[in-house]
Amino acid sequence: MLKDIPQLVVEKIVLAVVQEQDDLGNNIWNVYLVNLYDEEIDGVLVSSKGYGHYEGRDVKTTVLRHLIGRVGSHDYAKIETLMDNLLGLSNEYWVSFYKDKHMYDKKYVFLPESIREENLTKIPVLNKPGVMIR
Repeated sequence: MLKDIPQLVVEKIVLAVVQEQDDLGNNIWNVYLVNLYDEEIDGVLVSSKGYGHYEGRDVKTTVLRHLIGRVGSHDYAKIETLMDNLLGLSNEYWVSFYKDKHMYDKKYVFLPESIREENLTKIPVLNKPGVMIR
């Protein structure tokens, strides 16, 4: 019965978009998954896509799948680099992982134009400024 299915809620996984510099000194936006649980998570898989309006037309990006594997307790993993022209789109990340022999999943969406310098906050574990979703 439905009452026998555990209601698993993701509480301590943060997705953050952090402005950093590449090897040439250019500003770039990197997306990170931050594990705030006291135990590691395993089998981490992240699907990402963008959608919205760009230059007056509807656009959708290709769905990318990132196999991260394990992320230790109070650790992080880089998912991808966001190109500047994607910042005006909705950027969706679907995160799945195993913890305590149960599978968890959650969708995170960075809304259009939310990834901006005025929205920066200090990201836990990374200790860098960025935009995050819990």
